[in-house]
Amino acid sequence: MHPSEVLFQGAQRPVSLPVCDHYAGSEKLMRKSIALQQELGPVFDITLDCEDGAAAGNEHAHAQLIAGLIAGPDNRFGRIGARIHDLSHPAFEQDVTLICKSAAERLAYLVLPKVDGVADVKRGLDVINHHAKKAGRDGLPLHVLIETHGALAEVRAIAALPQVECLSFGIMDFVSAHYGAIPGAAMRSPLQFTHPLVVRAKFEIAAACHAFGKVPSHNVTTEIKDTAVVAEDAARAGAELGYTRMWSIHPNQIEPIVRTLSPDGSEVDEAAAILNAARQVQWGPIQHNGRLHDRASYRYYWAILQRAKAAGMPIPESAGSLL
Repeated sequence: MHPSEVLFQGAQRPVSLPVCDHYAGSEKLMRKSIALQQELGPVFDITLDCEDGAAAGNEHAHAQLIAGLIAGPDNRFGRIGARIHDLSHPAFEQDVTLICKSAAERLAYLVLPKVDGVADVKRGLDVINHHAKKAGRDGLPLHVLIETHGALAEVRAIAALPQVECLSFGIMDFVSAHYGAIPGAAMRSPLQFTHPLVVRAKFEIAAACHAFGKVPSHNVTTEIKDTAVVAEDAARAGAELGYTRMWSIHPNQIEPIVRTLSPDGSEVDEAAAILNAARQVQWGPIQHNGRLHDRASYRYYWAILQRAKAAGMPIPESAGSLL
């Protein structure tokens, strides 16, 4: 039996996504990002941005541009999504209509910003599903930005929605929503990893995601020249807070995020060896290098292989049938 059939009986199979989510808003940067994805492969996702990318009054044309890029031949891997305007914005349904009409089949996901709770997400999904279904697409994945007090208060209910596959932390809007009670320095390192209210929010988002097999995506690093800062933020987000994905806002940030959040090569080899041995005994307990393993650890190592695959890492040939 395939490990996904054995290891997740009675539980939701966890979502696996590339570890980097690269945002691009202007036409120049969107096309540059797509060209880079063609060069490197689908080791990072691209989110084309309607919300912050469109000039005021140009929302219709910008959404059409995004729809054309997603539907076009340069979207080789089907790993391009779009951030739409929030529910209260006049362009919200226009974004959904235009993008789904032209690009629903090739669209990786939509990102819904500034929700104030699970009711907003459900309302957004009603509109999205209506237009996606008209275009022949069912179950279009949704990513949700958690950046308000209301969304954080209901983050577990949001993560539990089957169509939601990723929650991202919007640190700047979240800090701003405290009206000066959290200093602006908490929008960046090192304070973003030590301020109690910010860390609490990050923990709750990550915990909610992992409870329901979804992907927590860490907020952006505003430093774009010093890639060591980006790598350090990614390392802390992964090791200390349990984030398995992170935003990028500049092409220079993609490589350090992918490198830092991808599994270690030796752990990928170990995962392949353990899971192959487990398969030989029909997923019963085994000993490997003097340590006992059973289905609890098999789930961990299977997730390692999934993350390695999403990152474009070399995977032992013997593990190919496990994925």
